[in-house]
Amino acid sequence: MYQYTSKQELPITMERAWEFLSDPKNLKRITPDYMGFDILSGADRNMFQGQIIQYRLTPILGIPFRWVTEITHVQEGAYFVDEQRFGPYTFWHHKHFIHKTADGVMMEDIVDYKLPLGPLGWFAHALFVRFKVKQIFDYREKALNEIFKTTS
Repeated sequence: MYQYTSKQELPITMERAWEFLSDPKNLKRITPDYMGFDILSGADRNMFQGQIIQYRLTPILGIPFRWVTEITHVQEGAYFVDEQRFGPYTFWHHKHFIHKTADGVMMEDIVDYKLPLGPLGWFAHALFVRFKVKQIFDYREKALNEIFKTTS
């Protein structure tokens, strides 16, 4: 089992942060183009507990993956959790928190995940998966800075 944590401060209100994060369509805006990310269904409403969202991604060598997540927990304005129901990981549990700060908000992501295939999964993680996860969150940070016109 692996964990990735990311924190980013943005000079926006809690309300603005929640408005952006609770709209599933915005996920495409903060995902690198090379991921070939498309939402297939479930993004027609703002975030709610029990929501099922289906995606298609082509993150490695143009090979398509289907990914299905469920929004399992929502505390409006503060956090939500998405869990993979079908996809490339054995386990994926992603917590999204918004904390108020003196200058705006701190967005915190905590992802716990596990890869399939035992030792081959460990090797893949060491070789490229952990770097790919970091790269995605680095891109997300830059995209959010651009969307909210900040420098960091």
